[in-house]
Amino acid sequence: MPMAMAVGCVTDSRWSMSSLMSALPSSSSTSYSLSPTTTLRFPSSSSRALSLSRRQPTLRLRSFSGLSPFNPLLSLGFSDDFVRFPSIDNGSRFFAMRHGRRVPKLNRPPDQRKALLRGLTTQLLKHGRIKTTRARASAMRKYVDKMITLAKDGSLHKRRQALGFIYEKQIVHALFAEVPDRYGERNGGYTRIIRTLPRRGDNAPMAYIELV
Repeated sequence: MPMAMAVGCVTDSRWSMSSLMSALPSSSSTSYSLSPTTTLRFPSSSSRALSLSRRQPTLRLRSFSGLSPFNPLLSLGFSDDFVRFPSIDNGSRFFAMRHGRRVPKLNRPPDQRKALLRGLTTQLLKHGRIKTTRARASAMRKYVDKMITLAKDGSLHKRRQALGFIYEKQIVHALFAEVPDRYGERNGGYTRIIRTLPRRGDNAPMAYIELV
């Protein structure tokens, strides 16, 4: 009789999902008691199969420093102890943080920014007081002080330097004629910034800058 059952099992190669499900444990979860106070619960085989089928493959990414997946300085022969800052490989140059390099860029490239500051300096020396944004007023302040310092010297070389920066030649000659008497006893601080109401439209902070 056992041989007949074995032969029957071998010859019958068909199977169904109901036969497989019937072979699994019927209880939803099985409890295993390790101690009177500790109980472990394991999920059934059916729920375990479902959780395994829904599991997505995990992607492992390489560790990186900064914004690049590798540190380009390591390929040049530097040790890892030497390189301690995040770097960006953009082809041939490496950039670190701009510590101590504070430059008011005024949302303009270098050539347009220089032209803007030259124009503002020329208008301030011409009219004595102008209204502009606070950022532009703070940025142009040192250039106005430099032009007045050149005028206090009064030499031909300083006059040519001022002519290369200020747009109008008549303003340079008037500046060199009036500055020694007006600011002869003052060492720096030739301008004053007065804050005013924001500009309508974009609400930009505005200020007056004037000569003292």
